[in-house]
Amino acid sequence: MTDIEWEAPFCGEGNNCFRIGTDADGNAYIAVAGQEDTYLTDTREALSALIQDIKAGKADHLL
Repeated sequence: MTDIEWEAPFCGEGNNCFRIGTDADGNAYIAVAGQEDTYLTDTREALSALIQDIKAGKADHLL
């Protein structure tokens, strides 16, 4: 089992809260807060790009 270090939840206004995590191998994870056992994983760079696009308003409906 992978040990994932989860960051504090990020909550959009009136929406679900998400958490980002990383492991010792440099993989990144994203999950709905409270459901960290069900997550998506990719490289840290890919998830960072996703988050930057969301924050830039390109996909704000996801949060």
